[in-house]
Amino acid sequence: MKKCLSGQKGFTLIEILMVVVIISALAAMIIPRLTGRTEQARESIAKADVQVNIPTALKLYELDNGRYPTSEQGLQALVQKPASDPVPSNWNGPYVESKSVVDPWGRTYVYRYPGSHGPDYDLLSLGVQGQEGDKNITNW
Repeated sequence: MKKCLSGQKGFTLIEILMVVVIISALAAMIIPRLTGRTEQARESIAKADVQVNIPTALKLYELDNGRYPTSEQGLQALVQKPASDPVPSNWNGPYVESKSVVDPWGRTYVYRYPGSHGPDYDLLSLGVQGQEGDKNITNW
């Protein structure tokens, strides 16, 4: 710090430039490490939903009503009581929050009952690509 002509203290241009250089160097080291973490986090959330969270809610629904929701009723049956047949007689929901049936990419999880891959039902997230394929996150 130097004293200015008026007697006040202040930072010199070189001191300010040094701070900017140090912050830039730190940012250059840290930012590449954080890149891609957002997609990793989304995939982890979708895996937890598909393999644990939604199956737990579906099991509770099945215990209460004696069957899983139909494909037509979908996962929305976990949020509000279905009005379409077969209407559940002992619905004790909501079993999940409404945002829980939407994957991290903003699309509703795909649910099929009866399933062709899983023992009871198929549950999947279409992932970042948004279409069925090898990179989907599934329960089978």
